[in-house]
Amino acid sequence: MPSASTRVTWKGAISFGLVHIPIELRSATLESRPQFKWIDSQSKSAVGNQQVSKATGQAIDPEKLVKGVEYDDGQFVTLTKEEIRAALPKTTQTIEIEAFVDAGSIPLAFFLKPYHVSPLGKGQKAYALLRETLKKTGKVGIAKVVISTRQHLAALLPQDNGMLLNLLRWEEEVRDMTGLALPDASVAVSDKEMKMAEMLVNDLAAEWSPGLFHDEFKEQLQTLIETKAKAGKLISVANASGSEGEPVRSSGEVLNLTELLQQSLRGKGTAPRPSGKSSNDSNVTPLRAAAAKKAPAKARAFAKAPATKAAGKRASA
Repeated sequence: MPSASTRVTWKGAISFGLVHIPIELRSATLESRPQFKWIDSQSKSAVGNQQVSKATGQAIDPEKLVKGVEYDDGQFVTLTKEEIRAALPKTTQTIEIEAFVDAGSIPLAFFLKPYHVSPLGKGQKAYALLRETLKKTGKVGIAKVVISTRQHLAALLPQDNGMLLNLLRWEEEVRDMTGLALPDASVAVSDKEMKMAEMLVNDLAAEWSPGLFHDEFKEQLQTLIETKAKAGKLISVANASGSEGEPVRSSGEVLNLTELLQQSLRGKGTAPRPSGKSSNDSNVTPLRAAAAKKAPAKARAFAKAPATKAAGKRASA
């Protein structure tokens, strides 16, 4: 298993009640399969994506391109760059937990992309407190976060000695099973069949160990690539370019942990500004100045208005 990423994707703070924990996010996954690129076999040059009109077949001047969203069959609404920019979510450096839910209550289809969460500065104690609380209660935190101009729903989960922030799909992005030909109660399973199936499952039972399983396609492809490379079957390709990573966001400051927890439980909306180190605890976390103006977050029930057809087809800015 590869080691933790060295690239920081996002910096900011986790917020629940009046407690702010400065953290950073690093991608918890790695794309390991070879990435294919189109190459012109004659000129030995990389082939890019040319913007061509589907009606005329002619290349279009980028200055004349506008973005559009299909509202009805063949009917589009066009949007200017300024209109799209105005609709973008306000970038914040806070992952504000809005609710705590049972860890097993989120359907697997909602999970999208995991990030490792690590504490920054004096956030060690508050980080450990939240991690252990999630473990003891069996809960995960549900929050919203803006990464690279996109707003995401996310779940904060404890894992070993750390925590994961797993981006979630929105409700309208997950299909239900309505219409599938699934077996119902009329499909009877005999006791004998059940016992045989249980025996088979027990025979194949094992401890989870991802290292036992391999991507055979990737391994065979890599062997083929290395064989052809060692045989001298390499070509120089013009204009090959890589991809850029996501921008790093700046972090916020974050104070006396016990006091913030007490105020959050009492439902107070303000907290005193820090006046140096506390004499009670050498590991306390600093309070963000903005927290003094913000009411404590409360667990809110998620209510959703009926989606319109237009809302169901969002443009990706």
